[in-house]
Amino acid sequence: MTLAIEKTFDWDTFTDRYWDRAPVLYKAVDDGPFTEAEVFCAAVHGSRPPHPLAVPANVQFLVDRGQQTRLRDYAPDLADGSFDGYEQRLAARLDGRRYALVVHHLHTFSHPVATRAQRFYAGLWERVGRPTHTAGSTVFHGSYEHSPVGVHQDRFATFMYCVRGTKRMRFWAERPWSDPVHTVLDYQPYLDSSFVADAEPGDLLYWPARYHHVGESTGDTPATSVNVGVPRREHRPYFEIKDLFRDTRPAATAPLFTPDAGPDGRLDARLPAALDDAVDAFAALLDEDRFTDRATALALSVTTAAGFWPAGPPAADLPAPERAEGRRLSQELESSRAVTRADPH
Repeated sequence: MTLAIEKTFDWDTFTDRYWDRAPVLYKAVDDGPFTEAEVFCAAVHGSRPPHPLAVPANVQFLVDRGQQTRLRDYAPDLADGSFDGYEQRLAARLDGRRYALVVHHLHTFSHPVATRAQRFYAGLWERVGRPTHTAGSTVFHGSYEHSPVGVHQDRFATFMYCVRGTKRMRFWAERPWSDPVHTVLDYQPYLDSSFVADAEPGDLLYWPARYHHVGESTGDTPATSVNVGVPRREHRPYFEIKDLFRDTRPAATAPLFTPDAGPDGRLDARLPAALDDAVDAFAALLDEDRFTDRATALALSVTTAAGFWPAGPPAADLPAPERAEGRRLSQELESSRAVTRADPH
């Protein structure tokens, strides 16, 4: 299969030719969805550990192929100043070894990033409909050999915007292996049936959810890209229910474990106290009025955030230029919405 390459980007042509059909690489997109400085700030705030011994649930960091269980000083810091400074620090820290930083829900840590994403993808929603389940964003940064999970298939249609460096994506139109596994790390035997796309800064690459794929480095120089995933297939009710109960925290009054068997060899039939609490909390949330209120609040928050999960409150130590840029972008977005409401045609 040959990859389609376009030099001019517009949503009408995209939805007619490529949406849910085939991958396409758009070169040097004007007014792209993300900027390097804002992505760096979002990656800093999005990778802060809750305490020194923990890795945030939305963050992965690998050295070579080893998933790290502690971030140590591997996460980007505002003191690095930029991805350039971060790369220089890690090159010395890791003695040139390959690494990968992955930060999920990136836009939720930066109002400028969230606003740019909302403004850019509004054109897609106008043509295909706003997602009923939230679109997500993830930054991939590093010199890693290939994506941490290897070759895989997502439930998302994905837009990858290259921020810096050169990012290579390798694709298969069909699953290249017959073994009953979902991902493959050592995929050299299947290279002949794949095709590649090399994205440079400012390029936008799209692929439908059905394509198997893996990200690769084109050399030792780190690259940075931001993926926006739009849910298109499988298990949508599961993920919507997960979002519905996100941030609910039933109280746990005992450790979550099953008691040892008694002298007669039988297990205690009672649930551990923590599970008991969780079941009670879940049942309470299914109360009709509370369930309706929460579902309504979720729908409104997604609508207000233009199809994305809402960003949190601005960080207290957000740099002044980013705060000012966030206000400017928000004002522009509100102005464009006002024009659309006044003239729907």
